Amino acid sequence: MGMMMRTLPFIVLRMAVYFGITLAYILVTGAGAGIGFGVGALGDPGFQASSAFWGGAIGFGVVAAVMYWAREYILYIVKAGHIAVLVQMIDGKPMPEGRSQIEHGRAVVKERFAQASVLFAVDQLIKGVLAAITGLVRGILSVLPIPGASQLTGILHAFLRIAVGFIDEVILAYAIRTGSTNPWASARTSLVLYGQNYKVMLKNAAWLAIIVYGLSLLVFLVMLAPAALVVYLMPGAWAAGGFVFALLFAWSVKAALLEPFAITCLMQVYFKTIEGQEPDPEWDARLEQMSGKFRKLKERAMGGRSRPAAGAQPA
Repeated sequence: MGMMMRTLPFIVLRMAVYFGITLAYILVTGAGAGIGFGVGALGDPGFQASSAFWGGAIGFGVVAAVMYWAREYILYIVKAGHIAVLVQMIDGKPMPEGRSQIEHGRAVVKERFAQASVLFAVDQLIKGVLAAITGLVRGILSVLPIPGASQLTGILHAFLRIAVGFIDEVILAYAIRTGSTNPWASARTSLVLYGQNYKVMLKNAAWLAIIVYGLSLLVFLVMLAPAALVVYLMPGAWAAGGFVFALLFAWSVKAALLEPFAITCLMQVYFKTIEGQEPDPEWDARLEQMSGKFRKLKERAMGGRSRPAAGAQPA
Protein backbone atom coordinates (compact mmCIF):
# COMPACT_ATOMS: atom_id res chain seq x y z
CA MET A 1 0.00 0.00 0.00
CA GLY A 2 2.85 2.35 0.84
CA MET A 3 4.55 1.71 -2.49
CA MET A 4 1.31 2.27 -4.37
CA MET A 5 0.76 5.60 -2.62
CA ARG A 6 4.25 6.71 -3.63
CA THR A 7 2.88 6.68 -7.19
CA LEU A 8 0.20 9.22 -6.26
CA PRO A 9 0.40 11.08 -9.62
CA PHE A 10 -0.66 7.88 -11.39
CA ILE A 11 -3.37 7.19 -8.81
CA VAL A 12 -4.77 10.67 -9.47
CA LEU A 13 -4.54 10.04 -13.24
CA ARG A 14 -6.36 6.72 -12.89
CA MET A 15 -9.08 8.38 -10.81
CA ALA A 16 -9.48 11.14 -13.40
CA VAL A 17 -9.71 8.62 -16.25
CA TYR A 18 -12.03 6.03 -14.67
CA PHE A 19 -14.27 8.43 -12.76
CA GLY A 20 -14.37 10.52 -15.94
CA ILE A 21 -15.57 7.49 -17.87
CA THR A 22 -18.34 6.90 -15.34
CA LEU A 23 -19.34 10.56 -15.49
CA ALA A 24 -19.39 10.38 -19.30
CA TYR A 25 -21.75 7.40 -19.14
CA ILE A 26 -24.10 9.27 -16.79
CA LEU A 27 -24.07 12.57 -18.72
CA VAL A 28 -24.37 11.11 -22.23
CA THR A 29 -27.02 8.63 -21.14
CA GLY A 30 -28.93 11.47 -19.49
CA ALA A 31 -28.57 13.67 -22.57
CA GLY A 32 -29.79 10.84 -24.79
CA ALA A 33 -32.76 10.24 -22.52
CA GLY A 34 -33.54 13.98 -22.56
CA ILE A 35 -33.40 14.14 -26.36
CA GLY A 36 -35.59 11.07 -26.60
CA PHE A 37 -38.04 12.56 -24.11
CA GLY A 38 -38.25 15.73 -26.21
CA VAL A 39 -38.79 13.82 -29.45
CA GLY A 40 -41.40 11.65 -27.70
CA ALA A 41 -43.43 14.74 -26.84
CA LEU A 42 -44.76 14.51 -30.40
CA GLY A 43 -46.61 11.33 -29.46
CA ASP A 44 -48.60 9.90 -26.57
CA PRO A 45 -47.13 9.34 -23.05
CA GLY A 46 -46.26 5.71 -23.84
CA PHE A 47 -44.34 6.74 -26.94
CA GLN A 48 -42.57 9.48 -24.97
CA ALA A 49 -41.45 7.04 -22.26
CA SER A 50 -40.21 4.61 -24.91
CA SER A 51 -38.36 7.36 -26.76
CA ALA A 52 -36.64 8.49 -23.54
CA PHE A 53 -35.57 4.93 -22.80
CA TRP A 54 -34.13 4.32 -26.26
CA GLY A 55 -32.47 7.74 -26.29
CA GLY A 56 -30.71 6.86 -23.04
CA ALA A 57 -29.78 3.43 -24.37
CA ILE A 58 -28.26 4.97 -27.52
CA GLY A 59 -26.29 7.47 -25.39
CA PHE A 60 -25.00 4.64 -23.20
CA GLY A 61 -24.03 2.63 -26.29
CA VAL A 62 -22.14 5.56 -27.82
CA VAL A 63 -19.94 5.92 -24.73
CA ALA A 64 -19.42 2.13 -24.61
CA ALA A 65 -18.27 2.17 -28.25
CA VAL A 66 -15.82 5.03 -27.58
CA MET A 67 -14.41 3.19 -24.53
CA TYR A 68 -13.99 0.00 -26.59
CA TRP A 69 -12.02 1.96 -29.18
CA ALA A 70 -9.92 3.71 -26.50
CA ARG A 71 -9.05 0.58 -24.50
CA GLU A 72 -5.64 0.17 -26.21
CA TYR A 73 -4.59 3.70 -25.28
CA ILE A 74 -5.83 3.40 -21.68
CA LEU A 75 -3.69 0.26 -21.33
CA TYR A 76 -0.72 1.99 -22.99
CA ILE A 77 -0.80 5.35 -21.21
CA VAL A 78 -2.44 4.67 -17.84
CA LYS A 79 -1.87 1.05 -16.86
CA ALA A 80 1.50 0.29 -18.43
CA GLY A 81 2.96 3.65 -17.44
CA HIS A 82 1.93 3.02 -13.84
CA ILE A 83 3.51 -0.43 -13.96
CA ALA A 84 6.78 1.06 -15.26
CA VAL A 85 7.01 3.42 -12.28
CA LEU A 86 6.07 0.66 -9.80
CA VAL A 87 8.81 -1.58 -11.24
CA GLN A 88 11.36 1.20 -10.71
CA MET A 89 10.27 1.62 -7.09
CA ILE A 90 10.27 -2.12 -6.37
CA ASP A 91 13.88 -2.24 -7.61
CA GLY A 92 14.74 0.72 -5.39
CA LYS A 93 15.82 2.95 -8.29
CA PRO A 94 15.37 6.73 -8.03
CA MET A 95 13.14 8.59 -10.46
CA PRO A 96 15.02 10.60 -13.13
CA GLU A 97 15.58 14.24 -12.31
CA GLY A 98 13.43 16.82 -14.08
CA ARG A 99 10.80 14.34 -15.24
CA SER A 100 7.42 13.61 -13.68
CA GLN A 101 6.30 10.05 -12.91
CA ILE A 102 3.75 10.16 -15.73
CA GLU A 103 6.30 11.41 -18.28
CA HIS A 104 8.82 8.78 -17.17
CA GLY A 105 6.25 5.97 -17.29
CA ARG A 106 5.18 6.91 -20.81
CA ALA A 107 8.80 7.14 -21.98
CA VAL A 108 9.66 3.68 -20.61
CA VAL A 109 6.56 2.09 -22.14
CA LYS A 110 7.26 3.72 -25.51
CA GLU A 111 10.82 2.35 -25.39
CA ARG A 112 9.63 -1.20 -24.67
CA PHE A 113 6.47 -1.13 -26.82
CA ALA A 114 6.81 1.20 -29.79
CA GLN A 115 3.05 1.38 -30.40
CA ALA A 116 -0.10 0.93 -28.33
CA SER A 117 -1.26 -1.79 -30.73
CA VAL A 118 1.85 -3.89 -29.97
CA LEU A 119 1.28 -3.70 -26.22
CA PHE A 120 -2.40 -4.52 -26.68
CA ALA A 121 -1.60 -7.52 -28.90
CA VAL A 122 0.93 -8.85 -26.37
CA ASP A 123 -1.58 -8.36 -23.54
CA GLN A 124 -4.30 -10.28 -25.41
CA LEU A 125 -1.96 -13.22 -26.06
CA ILE A 126 -0.88 -13.22 -22.41
CA LYS A 127 -4.52 -13.39 -21.30
CA GLY A 128 -5.09 -16.33 -23.63
CA VAL A 129 -2.13 -18.26 -22.19
CA LEU A 130 -3.19 -17.49 -18.61
CA ALA A 131 -6.66 -18.83 -19.43
CA ALA A 132 -5.03 -22.05 -20.65
CA ILE A 133 -3.13 -22.39 -17.35
CA THR A 134 -6.32 -21.98 -15.32
CA GLY A 135 -7.89 -24.56 -17.63
CA LEU A 136 -5.07 -26.94 -16.70
CA VAL A 137 -5.82 -26.40 -13.01
CA ARG A 138 -9.49 -27.09 -13.67
CA GLY A 139 -8.57 -30.28 -15.54
CA ILE A 140 -6.48 -31.50 -12.60
CA LEU A 141 -9.32 -30.87 -10.15
CA SER A 142 -11.95 -32.54 -12.36
CA VAL A 143 -10.24 -35.95 -12.13
CA LEU A 144 -10.09 -35.89 -8.32
CA PRO A 145 -12.58 -38.26 -6.62
CA ILE A 146 -14.54 -35.48 -4.89
CA PRO A 147 -18.37 -35.54 -4.66
CA GLY A 148 -19.84 -32.76 -6.78
CA ALA A 149 -16.41 -32.08 -8.30
CA SER A 150 -17.82 -30.98 -11.67
CA GLN A 151 -19.94 -28.21 -10.12
CA LEU A 152 -17.09 -27.22 -7.79
CA THR A 153 -14.55 -27.00 -10.61
CA GLY A 154 -16.95 -24.91 -12.69
CA ILE A 155 -17.28 -22.38 -9.87
CA LEU A 156 -13.54 -22.49 -9.20
CA HIS A 157 -12.73 -21.97 -12.88
CA ALA A 158 -14.96 -18.88 -13.02
CA PHE A 159 -13.28 -17.55 -9.88
CA LEU A 160 -9.79 -18.24 -11.25
CA ARG A 161 -10.64 -16.33 -14.42
CA ILE A 162 -11.43 -13.32 -12.24
CA ALA A 163 -8.23 -13.74 -10.22
CA VAL A 164 -6.09 -14.11 -13.34
CA GLY A 165 -7.42 -10.76 -14.54
CA PHE A 166 -4.78 -9.08 -12.36
CA ILE A 167 -1.84 -11.21 -13.51
CA ASP A 168 -1.51 -10.14 -17.15
CA GLU A 169 -0.19 -6.76 -16.03
CA VAL A 170 2.37 -8.50 -13.80
CA ILE A 171 3.60 -10.37 -16.88
CA LEU A 172 3.91 -7.04 -18.70
CA ALA A 173 5.88 -5.73 -15.71
CA TYR A 174 8.51 -8.41 -16.34
CA ALA A 175 9.05 -7.11 -19.88
CA ILE A 176 9.55 -3.61 -18.52
CA ARG A 177 11.82 -4.77 -15.71
CA THR A 178 14.16 -6.81 -17.89
CA GLY A 179 14.56 -3.95 -20.35
CA SER A 180 13.92 -6.19 -23.36
CA THR A 181 12.92 -4.49 -26.61
CA ASN A 182 11.43 -7.76 -27.87
CA PRO A 183 8.16 -7.79 -25.87
CA TRP A 184 7.11 -11.13 -27.39
CA ALA A 185 10.24 -12.89 -26.07
CA SER A 186 10.01 -11.36 -22.60
CA ALA A 187 6.30 -12.26 -22.40
CA ARG A 188 7.13 -15.83 -23.36
CA THR A 189 9.82 -16.09 -20.67
CA SER A 190 7.65 -14.52 -17.98
CA LEU A 191 4.73 -16.83 -18.80
CA VAL A 192 6.95 -19.90 -18.47
CA LEU A 193 8.21 -18.59 -15.11
CA TYR A 194 4.61 -17.96 -14.09
CA GLY A 195 3.59 -21.45 -15.16
CA GLN A 196 6.27 -23.15 -13.11
CA ASN A 197 5.20 -21.10 -10.08
CA TYR A 198 1.45 -21.09 -10.77
CA LYS A 199 0.47 -22.44 -7.32
CA VAL A 200 2.05 -19.50 -5.47
CA MET A 201 0.75 -16.95 -7.95
CA LEU A 202 -2.81 -18.29 -8.14
CA LYS A 203 -3.08 -18.52 -4.35
CA ASN A 204 -2.10 -14.87 -3.95
CA ALA A 205 -4.27 -13.79 -6.89
CA ALA A 206 -7.26 -15.62 -5.39
CA TRP A 207 -6.96 -13.87 -2.02
CA LEU A 208 -6.53 -10.49 -3.70
CA ALA A 209 -9.56 -11.14 -5.92
CA ILE A 210 -11.66 -11.79 -2.81
CA ILE A 211 -10.45 -8.53 -1.22
CA VAL A 212 -10.85 -6.40 -4.36
CA TYR A 213 -14.26 -7.70 -5.43
CA GLY A 214 -15.53 -7.72 -1.84
CA LEU A 215 -14.67 -4.03 -1.48
CA SER A 216 -16.15 -3.33 -4.94
CA LEU A 217 -19.41 -4.97 -3.84
CA LEU A 218 -19.45 -2.74 -0.76
CA VAL A 219 -18.96 0.37 -2.94
CA PHE A 220 -21.75 -0.83 -5.24
CA LEU A 221 -24.19 -1.21 -2.34
CA VAL A 222 -23.29 2.21 -0.93
CA MET A 223 -23.76 3.87 -4.34
CA LEU A 224 -27.17 2.36 -5.10
CA ALA A 225 -29.07 5.19 -3.37
CA PRO A 226 -27.30 8.17 -5.04
CA ALA A 227 -27.36 6.35 -8.39
CA ALA A 228 -31.12 5.85 -8.03
CA LEU A 229 -31.43 9.60 -7.37
CA VAL A 230 -29.58 10.34 -10.63
CA VAL A 231 -31.98 8.07 -12.51
CA TYR A 232 -34.95 9.74 -10.81
CA LEU A 233 -33.79 13.10 -12.17
CA MET A 234 -33.60 11.69 -15.71
CA PRO A 235 -36.67 11.96 -17.90
CA GLY A 236 -38.50 8.79 -18.88
CA ALA A 237 -38.42 5.18 -17.71
CA TRP A 238 -34.91 4.21 -16.62
CA ALA A 239 -35.76 1.96 -13.69
CA ALA A 240 -32.65 -0.23 -14.15
CA GLY A 241 -30.39 2.79 -14.50
CA GLY A 242 -29.64 3.05 -10.77
CA PHE A 243 -28.27 -0.50 -10.75
CA VAL A 244 -26.18 0.17 -13.88
CA PHE A 245 -24.75 3.47 -12.62
CA ALA A 246 -23.92 2.02 -9.18
CA LEU A 247 -22.17 -0.83 -10.97
CA LEU A 248 -20.22 1.66 -13.09
CA PHE A 249 -19.11 3.63 -10.04
CA ALA A 250 -17.99 0.43 -8.27
CA TRP A 251 -16.03 -0.50 -11.41
CA SER A 252 -14.35 2.92 -11.49
CA VAL A 253 -13.27 2.61 -7.83
CA LYS A 254 -11.94 -0.88 -8.53
CA ALA A 255 -10.01 0.22 -11.62
CA ALA A 256 -8.67 3.45 -10.12
CA LEU A 257 -7.78 2.36 -6.57
CA LEU A 258 -8.20 -1.35 -5.90
CA GLU A 259 -6.59 -2.84 -9.01
CA PRO A 260 -3.25 -1.00 -8.60
CA PHE A 261 -3.12 -2.27 -5.01
CA ALA A 262 -3.67 -5.87 -6.15
CA ILE A 263 -1.18 -5.56 -9.02
CA THR A 264 1.50 -4.04 -6.76
CA CYS A 265 1.09 -6.96 -4.33
CA LEU A 266 1.31 -9.52 -7.13
CA MET A 267 4.36 -7.85 -8.67
CA GLN A 268 6.17 -8.07 -5.35
CA VAL A 269 5.21 -11.76 -4.99
CA TYR A 270 6.12 -12.61 -8.60
CA PHE A 271 9.53 -10.92 -8.63
CA LYS A 272 10.44 -12.47 -5.27
CA THR A 273 9.26 -15.94 -6.34
CA ILE A 274 11.13 -16.06 -9.67
CA GLU A 275 14.35 -14.57 -8.31
CA GLY A 276 17.27 -16.74 -9.40
CA GLN A 277 15.06 -19.07 -11.49
CA GLU A 278 15.50 -20.03 -15.13
CA PRO A 279 12.58 -20.90 -17.44
CA ASP A 280 11.83 -24.63 -17.27
CA PRO A 281 11.94 -26.21 -20.78
CA GLU A 282 9.26 -28.70 -19.69
CA TRP A 283 6.86 -25.87 -18.89
CA ASP A 284 7.75 -24.18 -22.16
CA ALA A 285 6.82 -27.36 -24.02
CA ARG A 286 3.68 -27.83 -21.93
CA LEU A 287 2.42 -24.33 -22.67
CA GLU A 288 3.22 -24.72 -26.35
CA GLN A 289 1.21 -27.95 -26.45
CA MET A 290 -1.88 -26.68 -24.66
CA SER A 291 -2.12 -23.05 -25.84
CA GLY A 292 -2.35 -21.80 -29.41
CA LYS A 293 -1.84 -18.27 -28.02
CA PHE A 294 1.50 -19.34 -26.56
CA ARG A 295 2.56 -20.86 -29.89
CA LYS A 296 1.69 -17.59 -31.62
CA LEU A 297 3.62 -15.66 -28.97
CA LYS A 298 6.60 -17.96 -29.41
CA GLU A 299 6.56 -17.55 -33.19
CA ARG A 300 6.61 -13.77 -32.86
CA ALA A 301 9.33 -13.97 -30.21
CA MET A 302 11.55 -16.05 -32.50
CA GLY A 303 10.93 -13.60 -35.33
CA GLY A 304 11.90 -10.52 -33.29
CA ARG A 305 15.24 -9.34 -32.08
CA SER A 306 15.79 -9.11 -28.36
CA ARG A 307 18.33 -6.66 -27.08
CA PRO A 308 18.57 -5.17 -23.60
CA ALA A 309 17.97 -1.46 -23.24
CA ALA A 310 20.82 0.71 -22.08
CA GLY A 311 21.33 0.54 -18.34
CA ALA A 312 18.66 -2.15 -17.86
CA GLN A 313 19.29 -5.06 -15.50
CA PRO A 314 17.48 -8.37 -15.94
CA ALA A 315 15.34 -9.71 -13.11
